[in-house]
Amino acid sequence: MKTLKHIVTIVILASLLAGCGFQLRGSADLPFTSLYINGDRNSMFVNDLSRNIRSASHTRLTDTPQEAEATLALLGEGRFKDILSIGADGRVREFRLRYTITYQLRNAKGIALAPPAALELHRDITFNDADVLAKEAEEGMMFTDMQHDAVQLLLRRLSAFKPNAAQS
Repeated sequence: MKTLKHIVTIVILASLLAGCGFQLRGSADLPFTSLYINGDRNSMFVNDLSRNIRSASHTRLTDTPQEAEATLALLGEGRFKDILSIGADGRVREFRLRYTITYQLRNAKGIALAPPAALELHRDITFNDADVLAKEAEEGMMFTDMQHDAVQLLLRRLSAFKPNAAQS
């Protein structure tokens, strides 16, 4: 009897988990067969984006925009550090780190498929004068983390893009 209760409980839990819509992320299904990334080839963001597209999608990256079905133009990338709060002694206590990417998607003819768009991520970081080197290292890691998050966000946005027949 006790074993039957366990089996019923497991079946109910499994059906609830399956019914909630949970699904592993899987590959990024981009709506283009080929894509050209127009950006700084030395940029860590471009390298990370290219690596993710090659490994997680069926889209082929091309060397020239003429070979590609679409072009992803990276218009800007920025890292910013703003003061968030100051203590009673006049010293900075918190910073807000911002990472922005501006991009535009164009078809093979160079016609914009959508207006320029931007991704902006931010993280708050505490600051202490006694731990300057550690805080600089933490800041670098946070910017790297935001860059990886921006790549994933951009891939999801590109996956959701629906080109219509008039834009082709």
